[in-house]
Amino acid sequence: MHAAPSVLVVMGVSGSGKTTVAALLAGGLRWDFEDADDLHPAANIAKMHAGIPLTDADRWPWLHAVARWIDESRAAGRHGVVTCSALKRSYRDIIIGDRPDVRLVYLKGDRQLITTRLACRHGHFMPAGLLASQFAALEEPTADEHPIVVAIDRHPKEIVDELLSIIGPTLADPAAHSSTTNQAQGSPP
Repeated sequence: MHAAPSVLVVMGVSGSGKTTVAALLAGGLRWDFEDADDLHPAANIAKMHAGIPLTDADRWPWLHAVARWIDESRAAGRHGVVTCSALKRSYRDIIIGDRPDVRLVYLKGDRQLITTRLACRHGHFMPAGLLASQFAALEEPTADEHPIVVAIDRHPKEIVDELLSIIGPTLADPAAHSSTTNQAQGSPP
């Protein structure tokens, strides 16, 4: 049995709808929201603007910043939803690791749908040309990671409604599950 989630990590390739879905989900849960794109060092953003794929060495400081945000939220007793591409298992090991109250939400979609979405997106630092590198790097979450997998071929509100039904209606009220979260973090009820 899993602890009630205190943080949800919404993952997927660029253009899968992470920011839209995560922001709506956080709003529905009344939890904090963080877009991990905002935690990238300036050098990473410059590389992506230039169409240069990031290396693992580029990503480590960013992934540790995401993990820090998660740990700070948990330590403060806050609940949150954070977006992060989290394409590889080794990345997810950093941001989720042994945190039983952090759950992974995988927004799954095919390349054609996502390519179409990226073509319509303007002003984002991740150009559509880097999508192939994202799919090449993608290691879909496996059963032992206990991901919540949702298809992205629907309206974001439908995706969020599905997620809310999976996560459970009592989570919509933070006061209703604070004792569950305290138990998950090792505190007495």
